Amino acid sequence: MDILNALVVLANFVLIPAIAYGAQLALGALGVTLIYGILRFSNFAHGDTMAFGAMVTILVTWALQGWGVSLGPLPTALLALPFGILGCMALVLLTDRLVYRFYRAQRVKPVILVIVSMGVMFVYNGVVRFVIGADDQRFADGERFIISVRDFKALTGLEEGLGIRTTQGLTVVTAVITVALLFWFLNRTRTGKSMRAYSDNEDLALLSGINPERVVMITWLLVATLATIAGTLYGLDKTFKPFTYFQLLLPVFASAIVGGLGSPVGAIAGGFVIAFSEVGITYAWKKVAEYLLPEAWEPDSLLQLLGTDYKFAVSFVILVIVLLIRPTGLFKGKSV
Repeated sequence: MDILNALVVLANFVLIPAIAYGAQLALGALGVTLIYGILRFSNFAHGDTMAFGAMVTILVTWALQGWGVSLGPLPTALLALPFGILGCMALVLLTDRLVYRFYRAQRVKPVILVIVSMGVMFVYNGVVRFVIGADDQRFADGERFIISVRDFKALTGLEEGLGIRTTQGLTVVTAVITVALLFWFLNRTRTGKSMRAYSDNEDLALLSGINPERVVMITWLLVATLATIAGTLYGLDKTFKPFTYFQLLLPVFASAIVGGLGSPVGAIAGGFVIAFSEVGITYAWKKVAEYLLPEAWEPDSLLQLLGTDYKFAVSFVILVIVLLIRPTGLFKGKSV
């Protein structure tokens, strides 16, 4: 029985949160890796792109809630998500036309585009803060739990309870559907194959008649979709705060680099590596140890390697280690 209680505690505070967080990071990292693989630069504005898409979704959600529209047990934000995606698409296409296209035409070095993207990042961040404010914004509604701790205890008779939030289940389901559609698009459609060809060899792709501007446009549309979905799911599961998305850029980039920049499969794997590392290292393992160890061996300390305030430091350390040992990442993407 103690082992079962330990497993429930582990699932409640480590496994389920890490799976949901990993799915959110994976979607964010997919956007980063698409830009790096096809447009050939690291987009430092990606975190704030996620924030912008989520902000539009939140504003539409509030409007729908004000009109009395809801999805019952599911968050109303699901109805607003397409509008958030459209708003984010308009933003990135406008940015590309006004900013990035000029530098692409000049064939500048990737480091120049990185610096430009940092400027775009600060503009996006300022716009989001100006429109929605700098404070936490909660917009989740519907049923809070798929299964609550109390119901789980009553059902199993265990001392510990398992609670699965609706937003956690929604994150995993949405991420699986989104990734499946993305891989189908990249591998089965003519446009997706053109994008992969352009990524592998730009000059040969141009000789084959592939329109580079169309590839760029489709890439930005996919990135906007992934960014909005990732940003909205993160906001639903935790909370929406513009500066949080600025900080989220580090674990998102770490996920893409750990998996292998330019590798979609690597971005997904990297997202879960970073998520489980952050959650596992910052979790206090004392309660799990109390169930598994004899009473005489029960620890006095929390068995917590780092406080939760330092979770982004975990991403940074893993990122540095991977860059030093295996710059191409787990799935041999493009070296940084």
